[in-house]
Amino acid sequence: MPNNLIQTDKNEPKNNLPLEVEFAILAGKIKNSIWVVGIPSWVFAISDRSLAALADGYFSPIEVLQLVAASFLFFSWLYLRPETDLNGDGTEGYLCPNQARNFDLKKRHMISQEYLLPFPYLCQIYHLLSLKHLETVHKFSLNNLKVINVSHVETTDIGGIIKFETILDSPVNALKIWRQPIVEVDLILHNPYTVELSIPVYNNKRIIIIFNVVPVTDTEHLFFIDIYSDLEWYKPILQVILHFAACLTLFEDLPYLRALADKNVERLFNPNKSASHETMWLFKRFVELYGSRGETTKLIKAAE
Repeated sequence: MPNNLIQTDKNEPKNNLPLEVEFAILAGKIKNSIWVVGIPSWVFAISDRSLAALADGYFSPIEVLQLVAASFLFFSWLYLRPETDLNGDGTEGYLCPNQARNFDLKKRHMISQEYLLPFPYLCQIYHLLSLKHLETVHKFSLNNLKVINVSHVETTDIGGIIKFETILDSPVNALKIWRQPIVEVDLILHNPYTVELSIPVYNNKRIIIIFNVVPVTDTEHLFFIDIYSDLEWYKPILQVILHFAACLTLFEDLPYLRALADKNVERLFNPNKSASHETMWLFKRFVELYGSRGETTKLIKAAE
């Protein structure tokens, strides 16, 4: 049976695409080249205006207006980066489904961070699955974000899903620029080591954070953070913002994780003593599946 998917022979030249695809690739490269050349042009224009304004020692209203206008146009230029579905060899339409999915996933991947933390694995799991810690541990970075309602819970064979509504309980909050006052966030326990946080931003765009917690010893764990997003922002700038945000939240985590490690954290995973509040539902689901002493020991040994 003939295969409808294009397969590239290693001995054949790669440039064997239809003519219209080659024209599309060429047009995409030209657009991107023009866009790239425009960036230093705008930087030069803003620098020139700034130096001219500083030459007489002060900014006049006209000079301020010119700088604001030039800066606005520059950031607009960054936002208008040409969108293209082309990769190095062709278009997504000429890829098999798995390749297309991987290509799309790669485009949406923003940052990765990895840490070796001197705290038991269970401390991190307890922290990730407790919604109230968004209000307390991350009160500064999230600027008084509040969890106001748990709207949906769902069990899976090896985890669960909880959807909850959050509100920005602060008159001045930069996050209000990009999101509605109240949004529904998803927290998903995929397996004993992987937790996903899916945050809506605007226009059906989302930021998705994947946390992987891998036990190393009884007192150490590896902590992996991967962030994905379909925001149509200039990727290098978005990556800088996300790296800073991830580092800030981890810095906030450290005193809390240290306090948990100083206690007998395993008692929190006792099925008979787990919290019953709705904001702890996903943690309780973890305890139901993996909370006994025998199960947590098996998890640590399996990850070694």
